[in-house]
Amino acid sequence: MTDVCSPAGENLLSVKDALDRIRASILPVRGSERISLKRALHRVLAEALFAPADIPGFSNASMDGYACRCEKGQPFRRTLVGTSMAGHPYSKVLQPGECIRIFTGAMLPQGADCVAMQEHVQVDADSVHFPGNLRPGENIRLPGEDIAKGQLLLQSPKKLTAMDLGLLASAGIYHVRVKRPLQIAFLSTGDELTALGQPLEPGRIYDSNRYTLTGLLADYAAVDLGVVGDDRASLRQCIIDSAANHDVLITTGGASVGDADYIAAILAEIGQVDFWKIAMKPGKPLAYGKIGECCFFGLPGNPASVIATFQQFVAPALRLLSGAEKTTPLRLKVRCDSTLQKSPGRQEFQRGILSQYEDGSLTVASAGKQGSHILTAVSRANCYIVLPAESAGVDKGEQVVVEPFSVLLQETEA
Repeated sequence: MTDVCSPAGENLLSVKDALDRIRASILPVRGSERISLKRALHRVLAEALFAPADIPGFSNASMDGYACRCEKGQPFRRTLVGTSMAGHPYSKVLQPGECIRIFTGAMLPQGADCVAMQEHVQVDADSVHFPGNLRPGENIRLPGEDIAKGQLLLQSPKKLTAMDLGLLASAGIYHVRVKRPLQIAFLSTGDELTALGQPLEPGRIYDSNRYTLTGLLADYAAVDLGVVGDDRASLRQCIIDSAANHDVLITTGGASVGDADYIAAILAEIGQVDFWKIAMKPGKPLAYGKIGECCFFGLPGNPASVIATFQQFVAPALRLLSGAEKTTPLRLKVRCDSTLQKSPGRQEFQRGILSQYEDGSLTVASAGKQGSHILTAVSRANCYIVLPAESAGVDKGEQVVVEPFSVLLQETEA
């Protein structure tokens, strides 16, 4: 693919082809560990889990009301003999002509086959008058209604969500076997970078990329290696040492073609370069390859480029490396309320603000200036406006494809 903004004849790898190459090169990590359920959020399940018992384990009321054996077709009366509360069941067998007060979640006593809502009965002292339209099984949750004993709860690989933890806890499962965590390290490069809390000297900037990556890698136990200056030998040795002890190494900066941009050359020397430069904006100077068994991502230095390349390439790669199921980002066609400038040649991920009207219809507008160095638009945005490589811009009112941040769908075969 040729970019009109690139040197004549320079062919760039498309976003799809780059992602396909990354996926083809990745093997999920081996090894697992058994951990408590409280520590399992966002970890990848290493084995299928089955229900050890019925859920719920007993018949119980789905409403506050009165439990009895019903009579079909006519109103009837029962004598109130007790109460069943959640955790405190009525311990006797309900006899003909008797009923009990029962609350939501409480065990249904033996001898009862229905629960009348409290709003539908009349109570006079210890006498309860029931309506004639009750049916057996009404307002009752049956054993195994949610999950039957032996039924599959979760399949491996599954990245565990908060809802998954609740499901497993409801089944009494408090330890799970998960795949071992990825070992990830990241660093920034550049003599111009200054640590937060230090005064800025002329020509220098604060290092924002490491703070961005800290947030983007929050699901993982990632190690921040700090800043390495534009010294080729020091950067080379740092990369060698880090790659030897990690599954993934991520750098920001130094991936372009300047005199102090060493990343691609170092990767070629000590490992293998799968690709360098892609037909994407922002994020053209992305280097990907391997150093031994370590996957290496050399991200650009501009902050918007770091975020876009991480979300489009690094995030799906980390999911596959961790052994999780393959996913694809949600994409929607919506009306664009902004005029968007674009030159043909590269697929663009412009930062947008997706909004919804009361009727459910969606619209998107530009989040602001789209320069790869501008973080304000990224901070305001909640989606990408994905423009194909051949696009020459968008007029206000046209349909565009948007990709909301942080929404993934399970990928299915075409």
